Amino acid sequence: IATEFDWVHTVDREKIASRLNDARDGDPLNILIQVNVDLAETKSGVSPTDLKALAMAIWKLPHLKLRGLMSIPDPVSENDLQRAHQQLRALFEEIKADHPTPEIFDTLSMGMTNDLELAISEGSTMVRIGTALFGARAPKETL
Repeated sequence: IATEFDWVHTVDREKIASRLNDARDGDPLNILIQVNVDLAETKSGVSPTDLKALAMAIWKLPHLKLRGLMSIPDPVSENDLQRAHQQLRALFEEIKADHPTPEIFDTLSMGMTNDLELAISEGSTMVRIGTALFGARAPKETL
């Protein structure tokens, strides 16, 4: 992955960041930290309380460039989604304020097909609209 792509959006552990860094040569790999803003057990991501420590660890890795944050909150209700987007934006601003090169910390990836307008209104710079482009996923079959 580290040699074939320019971006990884799902870094949530220092171990993953270190492995990507070790495998990367040439231009730095653009990284987004995935944050589990609502601490959902079904979602991946670093907890908000562990975010700063992970960001600080990534800043020290020469082959990675921390560009921003990403989150996929549980779509419980519009109010919950808005609260999750607001929390991620606040975390983004906190990390940016401490970032050694804040001008490159420019990506806030939140929002999907069903909540993209809400996410954009809360500051998203990147949305994921797979359902709008490709249609809904087929349900997983149970065995």
